[in-house]
Amino acid sequence: MGKKILVVDDDPTFVRLVDQVLAEKKYEVLQASNGQKALWLLFTHNLDLVLLDVVMPGMDGWQTCQRIRDMSDTPIIMLTGEQNTEDDILRGLDYGADDYLTKPVGNRELIARVWAVLRRAESPSTVGSQKETTYSDDYLTVDIAERKIMVNGERVKLTPIEFRLFAVLVDNAVHILTHKQLLEKVRGWEYTDDLDYVRICASR
Repeated sequence: MGKKILVVDDDPTFVRLVDQVLAEKKYEVLQASNGQKALWLLFTHNLDLVLLDVVMPGMDGWQTCQRIRDMSDTPIIMLTGEQNTEDDILRGLDYGADDYLTKPVGNRELIARVWAVLRRAESPSTVGSQKETTYSDDYLTVDIAERKIMVNGERVKLTPIEFRLFAVLVDNAVHILTHKQLLEKVRGWEYTDDLDYVRICASR
């Protein structure tokens, strides 16, 4: 089987259609109708991508996205209806989504977005290409390669996003980084020239 993709949506008709489209491209598809089941599947399967609807009963897409990001770097494409605004899109990206799709979505666009996000996830990241960094004194111990930070002998727990941000700051300790640069280095976002809209770089 190909890459394993989790589709999270409470609309069974939409899920069935997406399943058919992805299966034709040899992707293995798992299904969840709510956020709780999605998190369970994330724990029990080695997922490559999550397609996550925003509007769901109980735990909505925003909350589910945050919970996923607290424990995993698995790429997320959020799905929403046409009524959502640009602020909603930016909210999803801020919560850790890698891309955003508006329903209804065409089959070709869906496959193209899935392929682009998976390709970015497989390419060497900015953080992953950093030199190995270690530091230790009586108070602080840092080992980037081992993803370990110790303060006074106690391990500091960081989410994947928080660790990538920490690693970028360590690697650029003698430089001043703008907000734009941090977004690009940590999450792979790129601003347009007017800085009014954040978009995903499909070329990465």
